[in-house]
Amino acid sequence: MDDWLKDSAEVEASWVTVDLAIFTLRGDQLMVLLVERGVEPFLGRPALPGGYVQKGETLREGALRELWEEAGIDGGRLHLEQLGAYGDPRRDPRGRVVTIAYLALGPDLPVPVGGTDAERAYWAPVSELTNDAEELAFDHAVIVADALEEIRRKIEYTAVATVFCGESFTLSELRTVYEVIWGQYLDPSNFRRKVLNTAGFVQSTGEQRLPPTGRPAALYCRGSAWLLSPPLLRGTGHTA
Repeated sequence: MDDWLKDSAEVEASWVTVDLAIFTLRGDQLMVLLVERGVEPFLGRPALPGGYVQKGETLREGALRELWEEAGIDGGRLHLEQLGAYGDPRRDPRGRVVTIAYLALGPDLPVPVGGTDAERAYWAPVSELTNDAEELAFDHAVIVADALEEIRRKIEYTAVATVFCGESFTLSELRTVYEVIWGQYLDPSNFRRKVLNTAGFVQSTGEQRLPPTGRPAALYCRGSAWLLSPPLLRGTGHTA
């Protein structure tokens, strides 16, 4: 008999958790926040921060609380959105646990501090995780991969790349965000032209940043548009 035809009496109690895939750029590397689990299951294994949703708590409230308890980071400064639900019946050896994964982004976030059931919290380069993803607890390798692809897609069509830059930034810093996340070189002149020709993407602050050497660079902030038209498409190796 097909699974969807099974009698409803086979339904079992489920628990709901939240997990957070939190990304930032540090030293021109895309980093994801991990915790070292201090309890079973998967004692000592790296995992995304997260935990059970408490009674009377919304999913978002649970995500923000877990972020603070396990890593000491205030989620109020992050771009936070739901990524998706993960409910494979074998994803957690303790029983049927459905997790709601959140995607969180922020500029140069601080060094995290572990707490509650996390032995420690730390930033891990995404490039290194890709080669050793099977070490992550639960199905967190799948969540990280889905989150990374979602970021790569969203910076094509939205202004979310500016979230990694802080309140003001140069176009070179914004280009670095795209290059790091996409893993490809972008021609500076073409990138500048595309960004400035996309209505509402960025706006000038009227100020400049003086580098140690070289010419002053104009500073920009995020503009009024969230959806980019035309989008900045990846895959060509450069912006045309």
